[in-house]
Amino acid sequence: MATMNAPTIDRRQMRDRRTDVNRRSSAIVALDYIAMALMIVGGLNWAMVGLFDVDVVASLFGAGSPLARVTYLLVGIGALWGIYLAGKLANNNGRS
Repeated sequence: MATMNAPTIDRRQMRDRRTDVNRRSSAIVALDYIAMALMIVGGLNWAMVGLFDVDVVASLFGAGSPLARVTYLLVGIGALWGIYLAGKLANNNGRS
């Protein structure tokens, strides 16, 4: 009969992996959702420009207005966050 080696670390002292997944702060989760919403807004705006030559953001806030520029800036920051998030998700999938 084969013998099994005893684990070197007592299970009571090991951290539970499931708790590590839930330690991600809610602010970062909220940032992910905000970035996704901004990317959707930007994508729909570009779809309207491509299909109908209508820039919805410029129509709502005025072409070149500070509010339109802030909206474009937020969409761009959301896209950059999306690139970061995609890389992070790709790294997590590679470890499985």
